[in-house]
Amino acid sequence: MNSTLVSIALLFSQLSLLAFGGGNTILPEMHRQAVNVYHWMSDPEFAALFALAQAAPGPNMMVAPLIGWQVAGWSGLAVATLGMFGPSSIVTCVALRLWRRFKDQTWRRAIQTGLVPISIGLVAASAVLIVQASDHEWVLAAITAGCAIVAVRTRLHPLWLLAAGAAVGWTGLGQ
Repeated sequence: MNSTLVSIALLFSQLSLLAFGGGNTILPEMHRQAVNVYHWMSDPEFAALFALAQAAPGPNMMVAPLIGWQVAGWSGLAVATLGMFGPSSIVTCVALRLWRRFKDQTWRRAIQTGLVPISIGLVAASAVLIVQASDHEWVLAAITAGCAIVAVRTRLHPLWLLAAGAAVGWTGLGQ
């Protein structure tokens, strides 16, 4: 078996089991492995795949199959998809049964309460990582800051922000 496919399978299977609070919580480690450890891609390439995955419909972790595809073609896409979504789906099914079984236990509320700030911190770390990987010009940093402010302070649909970013990119600003 191809050692690259084995590396993809191991990486995404491990990350799948660590994705508490959503897939974006593992983004910093995914970036570290894909860019710094395996050298499968550069920072801008990772940021571009992440942006493409976020713009596409479906789970927010579609970046994993895209990484697999970039690294090893269709085989890499299949292995990364199974690795990313398989183990966590199995664990989720088992955990959900147990979670329902112990729904009235006080320790369950304590666990839920403790996982919320951890998840928020991991998502914030992911946001910082993507900003560092993609905003190499002051114009891009200003666009990121503007989008963040608009997203937090208004009810504007995120697709409008994506469209605005695409329009700015189309003009060549920040290149």
